[in-house]
Formats: sequence, C-alpha cells, structure tokens
Amino acid sequence: MKISELVKKTGVSKETIHYYIREGVLPRPEKTGTNQADYGADFVEQVRLIKALRENYFLPIPVIKKLMKKHNKQSPADRSAFMFLSEYIRPLDQLLSGGVTGRAAFIEATGISEKWLDKMEQWGIITSENRSGKPYYSQDDVIIGRLLVDMDGIGIGPRDGFDPAELRNFTDLFRDLVARNVQRFMDLGWEQMARGELRKKSSQSTEIMSLFFYHIYRKMVKEQYRRYFQEIGERRKDEENE
Repeated sequence: MKISELVKKTGVSKETIHYYIREGVLPRPEKTGTNQADYGADFVEQVRLIKALRENYFLPIPVIKKLMKKHNKQSPADRSAFMFLSEYIRPLDQLLSGGVTGRAAFIEATGISEKWLDKMEQWGIITSENRSGKPYYSQDDVIIGRLLVDMDGIGIGPRDGFDPAELRNFTDLFRDLVARNVQRFMDLGWEQMARGELRKKSSQSTEIMSLFFYHIYRKMVKEQYRRYFQEIGERRKDEENE
C-alpha cells in the first residue's frame, strides 16, 4: 500500500511514519520507484502499536524500539492476541473517557444490538444506574458490550453453538465471589477506616484482584488448550501410523 493509505488506516502522519523509519522503530518499506515505496500489511499493526505505546504510556522512542523488536519476534498468534488485548487495556482511558448516558448512546458506542442488550441487562451482565431519569452505563459496561460484540465476531456466539447462558453463569459465580471477598475485607477492619483511606484501599484492591482473576483465568485456559493440542497431536500421530 502507499503511505497515504497507511496514514488513513492508522491516523499517524506521513512525517511521523518517516521519523519512525529513520529511527529504526519501523523497518524500511520495499522500494517500488525513485520516490515510491510499498508498505506491507504488517505496517498497519506496527504503526498502531507504536501509537498506542506513545499515547498510553508516554514511552520514549529508544524504549519503543526495543519493545517493537520483542513484539516482532512473537508468533503471529501471540501478536494478534496482543493487539486485540491492547484495544481494551488502556490505562489512560480511565482519565480520558467515561461511561455513556442513554441506551442509544450505549448501542452506538459498543455496536451491540438492542435485543442483545436487553438480554445482558436481564442477566445482570450489563447494568445501568439512573441519572436524571436516564440510564447511565459505566466505562466497564461499555467495554463489556464491545467484548460481547467481538466475541460474536470471532466465533464465540450463539450462531456458532456457544450457549450465551454460560455468560450468566460466569457472572453469577463472580458476583458471589466478589461479595464474599469484599465482606472479608470489611471483616478485617476496613469499615473502621477513614473515608479517604477506605476509598484508597478499595481502589487498590479492585485493580489488584482484577489483575489476579484475569491472569489466573488466562493461565488456566492456556494450560487447558495446551493439553488439548497435545492430545490432538498424539491422536493424529496414531492415525498416521495405522
């Protein structure tokens, strides 16, 4: 693709892309003429990643250069997973954006259908609070809505045989777990703390426990897939030897 198309797809200026190439953060494109070059599809992913690293973490170019080298050594599957994850875990979003007011605004922000939103609200997966007579959806609800749409897009939806009721089961399980966890913290004497200290403690515990649940689930799923892949490989070897 031409650099004009790369600029359009990434939102990064031509001058900035040339700067990344000069600094060695991006590889040099394939020359197709004296003043022309062909930018492969990988450039879109790489430029978007550099943009995210600069905007979300304020990283300097030398650090980004090292990270890009590591990123490029990953397998295609790991790179794809990383880019997908980077769409959702962006620390500055907590400062730059919040929730949305009104169902229409929520549907527009997430791409979820009204029917699917009704079901998620019925199951307590997406919840809203009343603000001046209108439903307000938190940033977490917006992210969950986007994730539900993306799940359907990658083949984890009702039309693919996935029972959406499983999401309700997961949510109910976590709701009970969270309630017991918070109560345990209160029993440790947190409710006796000054309001400011309690808010700080609750915020810290929310983030650290969220990360724990994320990583323990991720670890277990990877281990389970690894076992399945091993079993599949062994079965195929047996079939070839028959």
